[in-house]
Amino acid sequence: MKIACVGGGPAGLYFSILMKRQDPSHEITVYERNAAGSTYGWGVTYWAGLLDKLRAGDPESARAIDEASVRWTDGVAIVRDERTVHRGDKGFGIGRRRMLALLAERAEALGVRVEFEHGITGPDAPELADADLVVAADGVNSVLREAHTADFGAEVATGRNHYIWLGTTKVFDSFSFAFKETEHGWIWCYAYGFSGEQSTCVVECSPETWTGLGLGTMSEADSLNVLEKLFHDLLDDHPLIGRAQDDGAAQWLNFRTLTTRAWHRGNLVLLGDAAHTTHYSIGAGTTLALEDALALADALREGAGDDLDSALTRYGRRRRAELLSAQSAARYSAQWYENLPRYMSLEPRQMFALLGQRHSPLLPHIPPQLYYRIDRVAEQLEPLRRLKRWLGPRMARALHARTRG
Repeated sequence: MKIACVGGGPAGLYFSILMKRQDPSHEITVYERNAAGSTYGWGVTYWAGLLDKLRAGDPESARAIDEASVRWTDGVAIVRDERTVHRGDKGFGIGRRRMLALLAERAEALGVRVEFEHGITGPDAPELADADLVVAADGVNSVLREAHTADFGAEVATGRNHYIWLGTTKVFDSFSFAFKETEHGWIWCYAYGFSGEQSTCVVECSPETWTGLGLGTMSEADSLNVLEKLFHDLLDDHPLIGRAQDDGAAQWLNFRTLTTRAWHRGNLVLLGDAAHTTHYSIGAGTTLALEDALALADALREGAGDDLDSALTRYGRRRRAELLSAQSAARYSAQWYENLPRYMSLEPRQMFALLGQRHSPLLPHIPPQLYYRIDRVAEQLEPLRRLKRWLGPRMARALHARTRG
């Protein structure tokens, strides 16, 4: 096939690698509007399960990503001024720029043509005219998807809270949180390392706190100064950095959750953030995008004797089903933070325990103190643990059906 992949993020590059490994005769071009080495964001997170899938897809790039990643197992939270520690599963962090460089290098070594500073303005672009397959991996603002909005059935829900994506020279050896109470309400930070020199810090707060602190009207320098003072104990007085590159000031945003009813139209198929987004608080965006690439490559391989439409239909059906649990977890996680004051009267240790339970569809409907006690008992009683596992997904489906209806 002749394949045109629009967008040189992790999903687009990894998909091109998988297809070249399947059949070196595929003619694949990745079009990326930014220059090589230019990317937004700082580090990305993932978990051990993803590495296993990447090793099965392409051992060489998986090994390179593994070697370039940092690891942690503990979660640390500073609530007001009290520090608590939670032992958890092994997590991984890697710089987004580093990951993209590794994937681009691997893709080019396999014979993929990666064209940087080559934007595609729409589905009628001449570069796409004779492609057998066009992959829209051009992000949440995908121009290819937006050209056929009715066919893809995209819906966007905008979150209530404000957030800003920052870096710091403080190197965290655990996934760390800090929750600070101000006269205008709570503000909090998620922080994790992604290299031996830098870490990611995501700061979030309600619109009332954001307005009250004046963060919406300050310059970037003044805003960073306020945040550095608020989180000085988390940062150990290291500075915050607005941008990884000199490409403008860091922006306060409201997260946009994107869902789509269909994932392909003719020979145009959606991949990664062009098809879906999940709230950053579950740390799954890059993982889900790479899993999309794996699923699309699998569908094309398994349907090699079928028509393209059938293969793309199977891909979309499979991934929409697989995403349900992650989308549910992300929805409840975002709502937990939007209702943070509900949990802040708990002792820090109890609050941190419920932070780990924020994906539960039961939690919003049970008083936090009671939920904490039930959860502690459930750890000791297998029948109650089974009931909790049984009831949670059913409540989630019922509530999801109600909100969609």
